[in-house]
Amino acid sequence: MRPPVPPFSRESATEKVRLAEDGWNGRNPEKVALAYTEDSKWRNRSQFITGRAEIIEFLSNKWATEHEYRLIKELFAFDGNRIAVRYAYEYHNDAGDWFRAYGNENWVFTAAGLMQERFASINDVSVNEQDRLFHWPQGRRPDDHPGLSQLGL
Repeated sequence: MRPPVPPFSRESATEKVRLAEDGWNGRNPEKVALAYTEDSKWRNRSQFITGRAEIIEFLSNKWATEHEYRLIKELFAFDGNRIAVRYAYEYHNDAGDWFRAYGNENWVFTAAGLMQERFASINDVSVNEQDRLFHWPQGRRPDDHPGLSQLGL
């Protein structure tokens, strides 16, 4: 079991989104992969990923090249065992160029609360370092840090 489990209420869907954000901000591929089914199917940009081993490989490569990664997710919609989120994250590459990635994800969960399907559409926008908005220490976003709507994103 990976609570909260479907069917989702606004409160439980919001909690599920925050737990996902916290996991990804922890940047531990093995730990993050445990939130997905063994045969989870992803579309991430133009990549198609199946199963935890591929999820771990993908996330390991991602966080090896996306430095100072900080993510904010926000609930967009929910129904039954499905959740839609919008999110933004900031990072810099090896050359020190900063980006803000904007994305939308559609999630499908099993009765046990594991994510079975994840469909992500993401766009990267170059930002100047002084225009960054996500400044908390690496790891979980503090509860008092503004979310996407409060930041006007």
